[in-house]
Amino acid sequence: MNRRERRAADRRSQKASIGEGSTTDSSQTANKPGVSDPAALYEAGLAHMRAGRHLDAQVCCQQALAAKADHADTLHLLGLLSLHAKQHDHAMEWIARAIRQDPKPAYLASLGTVLQEQGRYEEALKAVDKAVQLRSEDVELWRHLGDIHVQLARFDEALLIYQHVLKLNPRHPDALYKSGALLNQFGRYEEAIAQLNLSAEVHPNHAPTLQARARTLYNLNRFEESLAEGRRAYQLDPDAATCNNIGATLRRLGRDEEALAWYDKALEIRPSSEALDNKIISLFHLHRFEQLFALYERAKSLGLDNALTEWNVSLAHLLMGNFEAGWPGHDARLKLPSASYPKFRERMWRGEEEIEGKTILVCADEGLGDTIQFARYAPMLAERGARVILAVQDPLHRLLTGLGGVTQCVPMSASNKWPAFEMHCPISSLPLAFRTRLDTIPSATSYLPPPATSQVQAWEDRLGPHTKLRVGLVWSGSPTNTNDRIRSIPLRTLSGILDVDATFVSLQKDLRSDDREVLRERSEIIDLTGHLTDFAETAALVCCLDLVITVDTSVAHLAGALGRPTWIMLPWTPDYRWLLGREDSPWYPTVRLFRQAETRDYASVIDRVRSELLALTSAK
Repeated sequence: MNRRERRAADRRSQKASIGEGSTTDSSQTANKPGVSDPAALYEAGLAHMRAGRHLDAQVCCQQALAAKADHADTLHLLGLLSLHAKQHDHAMEWIARAIRQDPKPAYLASLGTVLQEQGRYEEALKAVDKAVQLRSEDVELWRHLGDIHVQLARFDEALLIYQHVLKLNPRHPDALYKSGALLNQFGRYEEAIAQLNLSAEVHPNHAPTLQARARTLYNLNRFEESLAEGRRAYQLDPDAATCNNIGATLRRLGRDEEALAWYDKALEIRPSSEALDNKIISLFHLHRFEQLFALYERAKSLGLDNALTEWNVSLAHLLMGNFEAGWPGHDARLKLPSASYPKFRERMWRGEEEIEGKTILVCADEGLGDTIQFARYAPMLAERGARVILAVQDPLHRLLTGLGGVTQCVPMSASNKWPAFEMHCPISSLPLAFRTRLDTIPSATSYLPPPATSQVQAWEDRLGPHTKLRVGLVWSGSPTNTNDRIRSIPLRTLSGILDVDATFVSLQKDLRSDDREVLRERSEIIDLTGHLTDFAETAALVCCLDLVITVDTSVAHLAGALGRPTWIMLPWTPDYRWLLGREDSPWYPTVRLFRQAETRDYASVIDRVRSELLALTSAK
């Protein structure tokens, strides 16, 4: 075929869909030496397709089918050309015809790809699974099968398949990256980073691998490394997700000002609720509340607000003491994916319905400290004539049994044995139900049941003679808490107060490895935490102390709710309940707050605590 004839054929082919199966005049083809060989024409067409000359490839296929209408490879090639042209129905027809001639694994895999393009993942799975059965040693078929499982959100199966690929080829770059990403998704971070390290070695400039490494390092709290990987990924592929992840990492490093610029980049590339939510959090930590509220209005106007947005904005209102605006949005926490509140058939009480003579279940729905803080509302329910069932986390069960106004306190672990009830209310929704304002907080000095005298005496015996001021210490909370980096401190940081003439008693459960070593070195700290089996025991110990010095943990709430003198060391941006700019707490009359300055440095906090402690010991 000369150039003029080829152009004429191209023009004819452009007038018809690939899927129509048109062919050239077979008599013309037959008269030319060599062109009647369908295999040769198929090979020529394949070469054209690989070179991007799809019209030339189509012409060769038409000629091949004119010579042999059931030539399977050519039928399959036309299917691939249709797939490239997004003519999925025609692609399906051509490939199905090829499979009827010869069900090769490659044809079945192509059928799976077409079905994937159409969103028909279950059918795609069947096609590719059949291909794998026919050629079980084919690594790419297994990889393809894993990809479909991901599309079906069957991540467990997908991971197993990718790991099988790696048994066949331990350095398969795609399987290394995808298995690493899934391991990160499953929370198996150390395994994930090992896979992704190897993926980066095999495929050093693969942006998705670098992005996955950045996310995994973030989850391992290795933020500086995560930031470096994120920046490398951005240089290769400056997409919105990478910009957002870099911003989130900077936020965890306390560099919120820098984070804002990266969120803005993410929003410029592709507006998303995730980037908006993260920007709101950084504005929160920078105390730029007017900008935060304006951004929330923008999110709503773009339709990008969600439960997380509403919840984050509510925390800003509550931190500022604007409870009327804050409590309604605070209920958005119940819609978050992380929410663990049970689904009940019974109706939820929101404060509007009469409850006299009704049985209401008040159920813990956040942390231990939240349960302690909001247990104060249980007697108020009883005052309205309700029969109150209180369901709490197991470590709090013994402590809160006997709480005023509570008919029965039950542990969360025994939900199958809970008594019948007519209504329920999440315990952290009680402030909303009672329309709590800053000036109406129920703030009794002590509202928890007092520990048994025998328990207190047992702790007195363990502690020995009470000759000095007894000071309880707590320096870290849960390491999984999002704000752990800003609220927990190493025990070594407290060394500045340990030279004060007092008896220091550890209330710190779940020691971190570095702190365990320091505690061994500091013999002046009495450590009897092995006896702290639950919060009832901790309460008995706290009642033997003159003062509790703590970071923001559940023990801070416990000591405050027992009416014990408590000093809480807070970050620059604390949890909403501690408000801003005050040294006292409207929730706990015996609590004093020691806040970081804008420098966000705990050294100055420790200095103030030491000065006050010296004054206290001098007066004793």
